[in-house]
Amino acid sequence: MSDVKITVPDMGDFKDVEIIEVLVKEGQTIKKNDSLITLESDKSSVEVPSSHSGEIKKINVKIGDKVNKGDTILTINSEVKEEKKEIVKKKPVEKKDKIEEPKKLKTPTPLPVNTSPASTKLASPKVRKFARELGANVSDIQGSQRAGRISEEDVKEFIKTQVTVNQGKVEKKEHVEEYAHEEFGQVELKEIPRVKRLSGPHLVRSWTEIPHVTQHEEVDITEMEQFRSSLYDYYSGELIKVTPLAFISKALVSALKAFPNFNASIDPVQNKIIYKKYFHIGFAVDTPHGLMVPKIRNVDQMSIKEIGEELKKTSKLCRELKIDKKEFFGGSMTISSLGGIGGTFFTPIINPPEVAILGVGKSFDKIVKIQGKIVSRKILPISLSYDHRIIDGAEGARFCVYLSECLGKDFAFKLAV
Repeated sequence: MSDVKITVPDMGDFKDVEIIEVLVKEGQTIKKNDSLITLESDKSSVEVPSSHSGEIKKINVKIGDKVNKGDTILTINSEVKEEKKEIVKKKPVEKKDKIEEPKKLKTPTPLPVNTSPASTKLASPKVRKFARELGANVSDIQGSQRAGRISEEDVKEFIKTQVTVNQGKVEKKEHVEEYAHEEFGQVELKEIPRVKRLSGPHLVRSWTEIPHVTQHEEVDITEMEQFRSSLYDYYSGELIKVTPLAFISKALVSALKAFPNFNASIDPVQNKIIYKKYFHIGFAVDTPHGLMVPKIRNVDQMSIKEIGEELKKTSKLCRELKIDKKEFFGGSMTISSLGGIGGTFFTPIINPPEVAILGVGKSFDKIVKIQGKIVSRKILPISLSYDHRIIDGAEGARFCVYLSECLGKDFAFKLAV
C-alpha cells in the first residue's frame, strides 16, 4: 500500500475552473475511472475520473474552489499493480477452395446531435443522465442555479409541467404552432428574465393543482386613510409616511387569527392540514428583474411603523438582488398589491404551499348614500383567492367581511404606531 495523489488532468482549455460538486467522501473506497469531482466552465461541465483504485485518505478540495491542471484533488491509499496485457496470437487462416465473406453487421444509426446554442446549457453529467432517463432534453430546461446551471430539481419541475394525467396514463403535452410567427411579420427573440423563468413552473403547478376560488369585495377605508395621513412624530412634528400596505398587513394578521384555515398548508403525503402558529406575511415586489415574493417575519409583533420600515428595507434588498433565498419561503399568506400602478379587481394566483392570497387594487372615490345623505367615500378593492380544498365559499365571504371591518373606522384608531 502507498499514498497516491490524484491531480487534475490536462483537459484542454480549462483554467481556474470552479468545482461545483464533490462526488466522494474521505474513507470511501473507489475504483479506477470513478468520478471524483465535477468542474464547470463557461461552456460545459466535466466530471474528473480517478486514475487509481484505493481508499480515500484525504480530500484536498471543496465546492467553490478553482483548480488548474496538476492541482491535487485527493490522496488515496493505493496498491499499484502492473496490468499484464494478454497477447493473443492470431491463428493462420486456412486456405479453402471458397472463402466465405464475413457477414456485414448493421451499423447503428447515430443519434442526432443538437448543435444549437441551447445545447451548451450548463448541467453536470449526472444531471444530464438523469434528464435522459426521464426522457427530457436539457436544452429545453431552464436552470435555477447560478449562471443558469440545471439541477435535478429543475429537471423534475420541467417534467411536471410537461405531462398531464389522463385516465391513469401519463401523456406528454406537445403543441406545435401551425405557422411560425415570422411568417406574419418581423419578430424579435429575447431570453426570458431569470426571475420569471424560476417562477413560471411554480405558477403553472399552482394553477393546475390547486382549485382556485376568487372573491371580490369593496372595503371602505375612509377613516383609515384619514388616520394614516394624520400620523406625525411627537418630537419633531414631522408627518410620518406609512404605506397602506402596512395597515393591510396588520389587518390581515388579525383575520388570520380569527380564521386559522387561511394560515395553513396541506401535507399531501400524510393527507393532513398543517396549522401555522406564526404570522409571516409575504408581499409581491415589482423589480426590474421580475416579480419577487419575500416574507416579513412575525408581523403580529410589529407596530404599523415597523411594518412600513421593514417593507421598504426588504423591497430594496429584492431590487438589488441581495435578499437571502430563504426569505421567499415559510409564509402564512401573501399580499399582491397593484395600488401603486392601477386597476381594481383581478385573480391573484396562490403561492404554494400557502392556501390563500389577497389581491389589492388602487383605491378610488365612490359616491354612496349613508343615513339619507350622499357622501364620497374612499374605497379599496380587494380580491381574495383561496384553495377550495380547505376553504369553502362561506368562510371566504366571512374572511372578506372581517377584513373590511378591520380596515374600517372601528379598527383604524386602535392601531399602535
